[in-house]
Amino acid sequence: MSTNSKNSLGFDKKPENTRVVVAMSGGVDSSVVAVMLHEEGYEVIGITMQLYDHGAMVAKKGACCAGRDIHDARRIANEIGFPHYVLDYESYFKKQVIQEFVDSYTSGYTPIPCIRCNERVKFRELLEMAKGLDADCLATGHYIQRIASKNGVELHRARDLSKDQSYFLFTTTREQLDYLRFPLGEMNSKSETRELAKKYGLSIAQKPDSQDICFVPDGDYAKLVRQMNPQALRPGNIVDQNGQILGTHKGVSNYTIGQRRRLGINGFTDPLYVIKLDPNKAEVVVGPRSALDTFDFEISNVNWLGNKPFEDETSVNLDVKVRSTREPTPAFVIPLEDKKATIQLLDPEPAVSPGQACVFYSQEGSRVMGGGWISRKNLNSLVNETISVQGKSLPIE
Repeated sequence: MSTNSKNSLGFDKKPENTRVVVAMSGGVDSSVVAVMLHEEGYEVIGITMQLYDHGAMVAKKGACCAGRDIHDARRIANEIGFPHYVLDYESYFKKQVIQEFVDSYTSGYTPIPCIRCNERVKFRELLEMAKGLDADCLATGHYIQRIASKNGVELHRARDLSKDQSYFLFTTTREQLDYLRFPLGEMNSKSETRELAKKYGLSIAQKPDSQDICFVPDGDYAKLVRQMNPQALRPGNIVDQNGQILGTHKGVSNYTIGQRRRLGINGFTDPLYVIKLDPNKAEVVVGPRSALDTFDFEISNVNWLGNKPFEDETSVNLDVKVRSTREPTPAFVIPLEDKKATIQLLDPEPAVSPGQACVFYSQEGSRVMGGGWISRKNLNSLVNETISVQGKSLPIE
């Protein structure tokens, strides 16, 4: 087969000679990927990872990899006619994702376990499993694009920006990108995926999307912290920016930066927000909405997907995203030593919190340039100074 007639996954051979491992969660997206590739003639092997004790989740909607989802993935593979395996990664998932989630909340951080799951479980353990099965690639149902260019493989936002999952995949490395495939990245909409599910006769065509963190299906994060680390929820004071005590709380893990409701304090004319969590003092600091605005912060563990080495860059004009629900905003990214960087924003972002991800995007086009983990904000060394970014003078808090 010539290089001008590569198959749809980019390999210089016929689909029937191409082995693909598909990560199947039991949802619509990954199921469509598996069936679509099977219909195209690829040798498909479906793999579902059991990530936690799913006994209590069997009847819970909206949580991936629960008992019902494992059953759905297995049933689809059997009906269509390709092999499917369930792998038990419960203890590994608990150590690598759930425990860190609990520890982060205990330390006053705002963790994002879905990113850690992709980084440490799916794109590390499952990817190595796929290689062990002599598969040519690992395909997933993520909405993101993998585009080959003269400089190598690039990561790009999904065509359907309302479904784009690039924020949760910024830790994907170049080496992993070489092996991964994302067939749904070019879909115009989720409805297009559901139409394919109907076309293939899949009974899950209208199955709801996963909405919750899989191991916290009721959204009660503090309850999980209490179960796994009861000593972490020690009571303390709710204070204002001057340290004046306004009330008490039952543990900083019950709060997140930017929270306004259920603070347990009353009698104030203007609304108050959580602006800082101090687990060492067991303090929840509250203040006005303006106190949430952040112009600059530092990130660590940077994963860089640009063309030049990150350490060779002096500063880069990029758009950055500090929460999955926010649109990217212009910023300067200034590399530091040890895979760290300073982020300087043109306009302030509210409720920036250590533990969140900061994802980089090219200012022109849809390319994902990498990202890092927010480690601290409002850099003290720059108090009362200003910098100029693209002709705009902005204060550094």
